[in-house]
Amino acid sequence: MPTAESRRLTVPGGEVSALLLRPPNAKWMLVLAHGAGAGMSHPFMAALAEELARLDVATLRYQFPYMEGRTRRPDLPAVAAATVATAARAAREAASDLPLFVGGKSFGGRMSSTAAAEGLLDGVSGLVFFGFPLHPPKRPGTKRAEHLEKVKIPMLFLQGTRDDLADLSLLRPICKTLGQRATLHVIDGADHSFHVLKKSGKTDEGVLRELAETTVSWAETVAKSGAFKK
Repeated sequence: MPTAESRRLTVPGGEVSALLLRPPNAKWMLVLAHGAGAGMSHPFMAALAEELARLDVATLRYQFPYMEGRTRRPDLPAVAAATVATAARAAREAASDLPLFVGGKSFGGRMSSTAAAEGLLDGVSGLVFFGFPLHPPKRPGTKRAEHLEKVKIPMLFLQGTRDDLADLSLLRPICKTLGQRATLHVIDGADHSFHVLKKSGKTDEGVLRELAETTVSWAETVAKSGAFKK
């Protein structure tokens, strides 16, 4: 397994850290943003990047400014979206030979789709959401998904049945409305952190593998569909 390479990205308000992990036979590049409560080096983020690398997917993980500054309050959407766009450009420069996908865990995924909806992600083939945060815990709603109508590239939603930030009875109709742009993959028994209970018969490692394999399978489908942009 190659070692992640440290990078620095210039974003609105200063600089943030980034980690580039590119396996020798990389086929795709995924810009991978962290969730609201944990940075790019969180064990889930690191393990996901390594699992993707084993499947020949390069990743660029990066910090949002608030996380880099070690503050608890997430950046305003405008700042976060601009940071996503900067990371996407950096990934394109680092791996211009690879098709580019953008996404992230929870908040990072939602800010990625916000950037796409605002037209900030040129040349991106699709978006990947590792647990789209449709609403706050115990407060079902769909307002956070309203911008998705403006996203014109394929989207993959990876969601657990125990995710208390995404009521599937609300998310399924949203994906249906988005039509062929949206693919929903449901992981039975997984929560918002993709943790599964022992009684489920699954393991967290197995779920992580499923996340990575599903992402690769979907990317290949996007390529074959003609919606692919290099």
